Amino acid sequence: MATEAVVSFAVERIGDMLIQKAIFLKGLRGKVERLKKNLGAMKCFLEEAEKKQEEDLRVRKWVSEIRDAVYDVEDIIDMFILNAESQRTDCFLKRVFKKLINRHKVGKKIEDIQLTLQDISNRREALGIKNIGEGTSGSGQMLQDLRRSSPRAEERVIVGLTEEADKLVKQLTVGDQRRRVISVVGMGGIGKTTLAKKVYNHEKIVEHFPYCRAWIYVSQDCRPREVYMQIINQVSAPTKEQAEMIEKYGEHELGDFLHDHLKENRYLIVVDDVWSCADWDFLAKVSSNDPDCPGNVFPDGSNGSRLLLTTRYKDVALHADARTIPHEMRLLSKQQSWDLFCRKAFLDADSERYPPDLKELGEEMVDKCKGLPLAIVVLGGLLSRNMSHTEWKQVHDNISAYLAKEGQMGVMAILNLSYIDLPHYLKPCFLHLSLFPEDYVISSRKLLLLWTAEGFVPEQDDQRMKDVAEVYLNELINRNLIQVVRMSVNARVTKCHVHDLVRELAIEKAKEQNFIGTNIADPLSPSTSFSLFSPKSRRRSIYSDFERYASIEHLTPYLRSLLFFNLGKNCRASQLDFIAKCFKVLRVLDLEGLQIEWLPSIIGELIHLRYLGLRHTGLKMLPPSIGNLRSLQTLEINNLRQVPNVIRKMKNMRYLYMEGQEEDVPLQIDTLQNLQVLSGITFNQWIKNDSSNLTCLEKLKLEGRCEVEGAMFSNSIAKLLSLKSLYLKASDDSSIPPLAVNYCLHLSKLDIKGHMQKLPEMIEFSPNLTQLTLEASRLNRDPMVVLEKLPKLLTLRLRVKSYLGKEMHVSANGFPQLKALQLFELRELNKLNIEKGAMPWLMQLQFYCKTKFSGLDELLNLYMYACLLQLHKKLDFRYSDMCCNRSNISEL
Repeated sequence: MATEAVVSFAVERIGDMLIQKAIFLKGLRGKVERLKKNLGAMKCFLEEAEKKQEEDLRVRKWVSEIRDAVYDVEDIIDMFILNAESQRTDCFLKRVFKKLINRHKVGKKIEDIQLTLQDISNRREALGIKNIGEGTSGSGQMLQDLRRSSPRAEERVIVGLTEEADKLVKQLTVGDQRRRVISVVGMGGIGKTTLAKKVYNHEKIVEHFPYCRAWIYVSQDCRPREVYMQIINQVSAPTKEQAEMIEKYGEHELGDFLHDHLKENRYLIVVDDVWSCADWDFLAKVSSNDPDCPGNVFPDGSNGSRLLLTTRYKDVALHADARTIPHEMRLLSKQQSWDLFCRKAFLDADSERYPPDLKELGEEMVDKCKGLPLAIVVLGGLLSRNMSHTEWKQVHDNISAYLAKEGQMGVMAILNLSYIDLPHYLKPCFLHLSLFPEDYVISSRKLLLLWTAEGFVPEQDDQRMKDVAEVYLNELINRNLIQVVRMSVNARVTKCHVHDLVRELAIEKAKEQNFIGTNIADPLSPSTSFSLFSPKSRRRSIYSDFERYASIEHLTPYLRSLLFFNLGKNCRASQLDFIAKCFKVLRVLDLEGLQIEWLPSIIGELIHLRYLGLRHTGLKMLPPSIGNLRSLQTLEINNLRQVPNVIRKMKNMRYLYMEGQEEDVPLQIDTLQNLQVLSGITFNQWIKNDSSNLTCLEKLKLEGRCEVEGAMFSNSIAKLLSLKSLYLKASDDSSIPPLAVNYCLHLSKLDIKGHMQKLPEMIEFSPNLTQLTLEASRLNRDPMVVLEKLPKLLTLRLRVKSYLGKEMHVSANGFPQLKALQLFELRELNKLNIEKGAMPWLMQLQFYCKTKFSGLDELLNLYMYACLLQLHKKLDFRYSDMCCNRSNISEL
């Protein structure tokens, strides 16, 4: 993993160790503090070392030695705490004797590590590794030179870019006369530069910018003076004397000269491959005091000048021009991918004339490229050299290796630039993606919880770890290393996945750094040996053959994470014993989907465990021994018969998910003062706890039979001063008690499913409520009378049986902020009156009805006027076929 992050975590763990009273034994505290100090000093040097290690084998070896030493530190700490915990039940004399032995062993190991670190430091100087981070290495410079783009080298084989090019040409030639930066964004190899070349050479562009066009390539080694010289040479024709004078200019003088020349012209400058916001500011000379300033190099002459910027990062695009929506490149469709491959592999031959015996192999290889143009082009070029079935089969069977072998311009080399450019805190998060199976759709919630449990996310006073983890996720998305599958109504990512080739890159880097073991990616064959895992590998994921894995000899005693995927088979509890016996310092254990009769009590010996995933396991009971998991931060389980009343002991618990309890038994949770998410506790369990102790609780989901008194229940909710999200689900034979949440000032999301005696009054709602969902509420009075007055409501969902009346009415000033309205299966509703001026910001209106809605035609006409004409906004109107005919919709 990113070694700087490893060291950071080790330093944190040593701090934890010093807090342990058992470590205050004579002569040991000083050694531990010195070790912490030495690691902290080394940490300052590592960030730059990690950048250099990609291109310098000596630095890579040196960084690897540090990582191994830090792993040893982690192991000593975790084993010390494990041993100290195991002595709690010993008699006094035996406990003292074991402490003395343990202290001596730990002290000796720390001394050995100190000597190792000193030796590593001395070897750094002997190897001449002194100025890490200065300049660019030879191999890195070579790659940049090879990738240096030129508009004259336009791609001959292009597929699927005509429509995108036309859109960009229009953006560059019409519209706002102010200077604009139009950005093309996408992952490495997706064709950003190819599209920019097509646009740059388009006849309309040449006609619109006849005298002042320039193409510059920036890359990771941004040198403004060199860039300015490139532009000047393309947009001007200086005399010999002027050229000599310009050559003597410094960077700032060149910038001023370029500004003066450009302000007299309508110009187009393509800035290819920008890697950071700082690089853009550096080039454009944007004032740090005025970020809205267009910069004093590229002037705004209000004459239609444009810059076309290509970048892998959406943040860079928005930073360069926040008022222009970036053009995000799409992966090729299956048909487009095949067309591109045929043109490259068969040298522009008729796609119908390729050899039949190669078609099946070719289609399977193209599918592996998942629409990434660079991979398809490299693959097609590689196979065009040899048309034999044997050669194609060899490439087919080991496609990733062949794509990586294509030298400095190979797919993996290009994608690797994105990894090199990652800040140190994102590298472990990226490498963690290597644990997930190919084409696996990842729950973002689960991913964030795993990152926090792994220790990748620092705990900050002003931000929750899960919030910081979400920032990290969005950074990786903006860097086009993670792709979004699904987003919530409030634009938060809920599902994501990783492109296969990006995943291959993550696996390759993770193996190099012992982040994961080898042979992790493929289903096991009879010849595959689990013993090939490195003894120092920290993480492992198993996709198949659970019985075989459970029965082998395990040679990775210091494994920190173990994840199972897609197994879905019955497993005897005794088959899980090996986990606690072999991996005593495990921090993450995810058994989701593995069908288990019961969980063995030995699981309670994993005292370092931070994450325990048990969803969809079929478990009905948990052993009382889970109360020993004092370090546990996250527990996920569903459909238990009951939860043992030992959760109260888990003082570090932050995220507790246990939906679907079958039996309503007492459960104490008010000792969990660090708890941030509580999902699945019953109403009766909740009311018997003192909610005032749960000062950190932000999300609460209560479900089951509700037999609590209204005032008492509202009071218990009102004590949750940090509450942001509340979900109440009452069983069919009970009702949601009268509710007042106006004291929950941070509450923004309220979801209620179940019969309500009455809707709360407007003053009883949180003043900051933005999302409200009602289902099965069986309200008889029109809810709009109250809800339309909520000042900050953005989304309203009235789902099946939420309202049993026939009419709804929204007054002229109703719903001043509402953007989305969903009416789902309101079977009795036949008239909806919305006065002119209501819901001025509505952007999405959804009807899902199986009966004829008599007021629909009137509603459509009203919205055609109010939303389309008056506000000039496009309304996303969704409907069911039985609700209305398509001709009505088309009239919109």
